[in-house]
Amino acid sequence: MMLSCERLREVLNYDPETGAFTWKVSTARCVKIGDLAGVINDRGYQLIRIDHHLHRAHRLAWLYMTGEWPSAEVDHINGIKSDNRFSNLREASRSQNMRNTRTRSDSVSGFKGVTWTKEINRWRAQIRINGGLKHIGYFDAAEDAFAAYILAAEELHGEFARFE
Repeated sequence: MMLSCERLREVLNYDPETGAFTWKVSTARCVKIGDLAGVINDRGYQLIRIDHHLHRAHRLAWLYMTGEWPSAEVDHINGIKSDNRFSNLREASRSQNMRNTRTRSDSVSGFKGVTWTKEINRWRAQIRINGGLKHIGYFDAAEDAFAAYILAAEELHGEFARFE
């Protein structure tokens, strides 16, 4: 059975300014009224167990504030997965949510959307759109490729564009 907004509000308080959930009731021996709820998992999301089911806190925040489960995904605007302030959350499609990801830690260039092309010894700018990669161009400098990526991201991804 899906968690209702009423049940959520019965067991937890939510502060939309800080994103913090605190317990209104003691649900276990180790839980005291007023304690912060949840733990951060290995992917950076805050998880909260209610009635034997784990929930991501950002989805609970959406339910708490709107009275309804999100129809799609909930995106953290600033990219910090544990920042559950309501002003940092927005509904997003899967595609929009993926646009708002950070630069990969294994990036050779250090820039999102920029890769080294060994065959021609140039930097390539590319962007993901509609499930595929769109080639933007080849450049002598990684910074120039990144500048082209930024222009394309602003045009194609709008408010979901992320450059870091």
